[in-house]
Amino acid sequence: MFSILLPGYLVGIIKFSMMLAVLLFWFTAMLPGLLLKLVPVHALQRAASRYCVWIATQWVGSNHLLYRFIHPLRWDIDVRGRLEPGKSYLLISNHQSWADILVLFDLLHGRTPFARFFMKQQLIFVPIIGLVCWAMDFPFMKRHSREAIAANPALRGQDLEATRRACEVYRSEPVTVVNFLEGTRFTEAKRQASGSPYKHLLKPKAAGLSFTLNAMGEQFAGIVDVTIAYQPATKGLVWSWLCGEQDQLAMHVDLLPVPAELLHGDYDGDAEFRARFQAWVNGLWQRKDARLERMLVDRPAMSQRPAAQA
Repeated sequence: MFSILLPGYLVGIIKFSMMLAVLLFWFTAMLPGLLLKLVPVHALQRAASRYCVWIATQWVGSNHLLYRFIHPLRWDIDVRGRLEPGKSYLLISNHQSWADILVLFDLLHGRTPFARFFMKQQLIFVPIIGLVCWAMDFPFMKRHSREAIAANPALRGQDLEATRRACEVYRSEPVTVVNFLEGTRFTEAKRQASGSPYKHLLKPKAAGLSFTLNAMGEQFAGIVDVTIAYQPATKGLVWSWLCGEQDQLAMHVDLLPVPAELLHGDYDGDAEFRARFQAWVNGLWQRKDARLERMLVDRPAMSQRPAAQA
């Protein structure tokens, strides 16, 4: 509605303001759960977490309506496979912007259980967001650099331990575990610096994915492989999305079987297993890169990659 009557920057201001108001409303409603989560009694902490997830689901639903009230969304969504809210899934996706998280929440709303993302440890200190994600048992990863791990190999196990703890919690209820395999947002500079063989993607990081499948693979009903293609943007993608410039973005969703032969193996200690697992992940990434190329080229409005990332 607003996108038809107002210039983009005003649409962005209105959308951000309304989203902030919705966030504060549901955060206030979540406060009892946050306080209960502090009580050192396991049963109460689990009840608090489930309450916080229910509140967060209402927040996503409110945003779902808000986006469509502010401007019409004509997203091109291609879902291959049947998703069910009562089953657990492992979701992998390319990662270009903070907007990916809100886009994925909207995509998954009503289709799968509430999503939990693997997040950088620093984000736990972000006001509201860090506290809420902690209450809902999001796994926080320290993401040590390769140089730091080489200097202190013990650091390698910290993120795997965080994954293990999260997976133990998720065994008791349906969940969608989201893993951005690239580990960081894509930029052309990062692609070149990392020597990525892909045109639109960074190299995937397979260790955390392997550990998640090892810990929870038999619980997953499938792997949800999401590819997101934004429209060209002259500004950061978050602001472009707020201003209504991404009302025709494209998303492709493939529901893949969980590879039984890769569920149980020692990724760190078994070189043969690690090679097979990496080959499987690289195959997924090669197909995703080719798919993203088609999504960007085949649609006239998406023939160029966004110039700015955020």
